Amino acid sequence: MTAVPLGALRRHRLLILLGLALLTMGVTVASISIGAMRIPLPGVWSALVHPTGTEQDDVVRSLRLPRTAFGLLAGTALGMAGALVQGHTRNPLADPGLLGVTQGAAFAMVLSIFTLGVTDLRVYIWFGFAGALVASVAVFTLGSVGGGGATPITLALAGAAVSTLLHGLISGLVLLDQQALNVYRFWQAGAIAGRDARLLPQVLPFVLLGLFLALANAPGLNVLSLGEDVARSLGRRVGPTRALGIASITLLTGSAVAVCGALAFVGLIVPHVARALSGPDHRWLLPYSGLLGAILLLGADIAGRIVARPGELEVGIMLALIGGPFFIALVRRRKPVRL
Repeated sequence: MTAVPLGALRRHRLLILLGLALLTMGVTVASISIGAMRIPLPGVWSALVHPTGTEQDDVVRSLRLPRTAFGLLAGTALGMAGALVQGHTRNPLADPGLLGVTQGAAFAMVLSIFTLGVTDLRVYIWFGFAGALVASVAVFTLGSVGGGGATPITLALAGAAVSTLLHGLISGLVLLDQQALNVYRFWQAGAIAGRDARLLPQVLPFVLLGLFLALANAPGLNVLSLGEDVARSLGRRVGPTRALGIASITLLTGSAVAVCGALAFVGLIVPHVARALSGPDHRWLLPYSGLLGAILLLGADIAGRIVARPGELEVGIMLALIGGPFFIALVRRRKPVRL
């Protein structure tokens, strides 16, 4: 088998990255342009650059533009978080919810509504973010108990235990409070439409920090993929590398799910597609996953607007329709993906 020169491989990966960036721009334009009201591209451009206060301008600027921005933010965050989770747990069926982040956010939001009567989304998303942080710290702490520290198996087991416990507590709380039940049902479905645009600048710094930490974690994750003993022999400190990855997963997933709800399958599907394009090198896998996550989420949202026109299907439903068959095919593969 002929080895591919490193320079040619790098150019190939850069071309794919450029193609994904262009495709992301394309679905972004489509997301702003497509909807119940037909607005031609010149009308979209005019609404963005020279608004005159028409109905078309209001639809583009007040509804579609924030919706698209939330889709880009959540898709990028969940895509990269999924790649990190699968890398750190070495589990091809893992997604960001495996470490308890999703259920932690849900429990804190429901608890804030039940105990404090919080009803404003701009307030209880911060409880959700705090819950995601506490849950991930609890999982990492439980997974580190013992002499071996946090390992892929102990992290997966601790995450499953914490998620199950929190899910049971959530079920108990929503049965006692109608308001908490209504919010939880809406949050559980997942959506990027109807979100307050003022939430974007509040969560954007956390997403950017999470992306920075993820890219910083990539070299260490490459070494960990060789095995923890090999990583230690090469001078890599396993504990701090795991902690850095979990911090990034918490920031990315916590931000996305607190604002947009439990958007399933993005963190599961995207890393597999990205890995097929980039190979196992996380320095390329993570950016690919971020772009593919945004493409998948916005593409599913656009499809939901088209198939049910003049109404629409929520993006969470469309992701389930797309992700369900993918998950079944992944499980039924004769040769499971090795990470």
